Amino acid sequence: MATGTVTITEQTFSMIKKVTFDWTSTTGGLAGDTTTKSYDGEVLRVVCMETSTTGYALEINDNDGVDLLGGQGAALTSGGTDFGTSTGGSITYPLSAVSSKLTLAVTGAGTTGETGQTIVYIR
Repeated sequence: MATGTVTITEQTFSMIKKVTFDWTSTTGGLAGDTTTKSYDGEVLRVVCMETSTTGYALEINDNDGVDLLGGQGAALTSGGTDFGTSTGGSITYPLSAVSSKLTLAVTGAGTTGETGQTIVYIR
């Protein structure tokens, strides 16, 4: 179910798929929506950028309700967080999507109108 305002951009570059969620929170600091396409492959990197000064939580769930971040997005702060082994980030095991639409769920992002961007790279 869509919450807040979310624009989803889905691109494929050769073997890499890039899914960008640009979001704006609604009352209660919520934002979320689901991709139109389904994805297969290893999650290489997830980059999160947000303007909230209060911190926020983020999940990216597959069709089975499994968080592709493995709960690592539970306490994010403003600025940027880069989950990905290629950048020295904190994903320490292979995460994958198997024929799944991806659902972004942002909670606790402060007041109405907080904005952020979450980018998922899949191979």
